[in-house]
Amino acid sequence: MSAATLLSIEEYLNTSYHPDREYIDGEVIERNVGKRKHSYAQSRITMWFGRPEQARRFFPLPELRSQVTNTRVRIPDVTVVELPLPEEEILTSPPWLCIEIMSPDDTMASMQDRIDDYIAFGISNIWVIDPWKNRGWTITDNGWTTARDLIMRTHDGRVAMPLADVLLP
Repeated sequence: MSAATLLSIEEYLNTSYHPDREYIDGEVIERNVGKRKHSYAQSRITMWFGRPEQARRFFPLPELRSQVTNTRVRIPDVTVVELPLPEEEILTSPPWLCIEIMSPDDTMASMQDRIDDYIAFGISNIWVIDPWKNRGWTITDNGWTTARDLIMRTHDGRVAMPLADVLLP
């Protein structure tokens, strides 16, 4: 890696990037976004959580910054919070559900780094969805579990989202 100019967390939080970027230990890191299947899944997941039966309890927030430590800000593809909406512009407390949508350039190692941050932050429901292979995983501190029946479930059983509802056929 080439020598990077390190930014303070304050500088990062007061800067806008297009598309937005994550902040990891002083470095600004690009995210893999912008491909059709990724965008489609992100839009459909957001709409799925906006349906009346979900909207009374939860609210989806795409690409919301979450400050997971004093030196790390992650940007999940979709963050789902329980209502009422949090007041803060950048989350500093764990949301109810974090959803990452894989892109072809994502590696499992880089995804695991994100997951490790989410688990350490205290997020109890974490999903990873691969729209290119039509599969998904639920992640806890015990590891990754494949959604063999193609239904994404939260650990508390309050939500069961069929992948067929959110992925391109």
